[in-house]
Amino acid sequence: MYSIGQAAELTSFSIDTLRYYEKIGLMKPPKRGPGGLRSYSEDDVRQLSSLHCLKKTGLSLDEMKTFLQEGRCFANPAFPLSVEDRKTIESRVQILSEHMVRMEAQYLALANIIEETREKLDFYNGIIEKEAVKK
Repeated sequence: MYSIGQAAELTSFSIDTLRYYEKIGLMKPPKRGPGGLRSYSEDDVRQLSSLHCLKKTGLSLDEMKTFLQEGRCFANPAFPLSVEDRKTIESRVQILSEHMVRMEAQYLALANIIEETREKLDFYNGIIEKEAVKK
């Protein structure tokens, strides 16, 4: 079992973020120890690590909540899939597919900005080089 500080350190979230995620229902409340102190299990830390991965992709909190709603990771799925498991997986595919489209658009926009910045750098460096030649 881990304290909130240890869980925060292990998952790279702040203590405030852990409390907020609990408050909004993004994660289930951890067990409470003596004096009401939060006590995080290995499963809690794994779920928080999953949230951290989803957050790094840029999913919104609502999307992360929907994604994790069923709490299944499907690391070792049983075949054939149940109707419920299939729906969960299809929901996650839809969330990630829509998010991928947004990320690819952001990537292209950023690539254009990088290219424009390179062109400006080349332009200004060219001016500096011309000045050096004329001296």
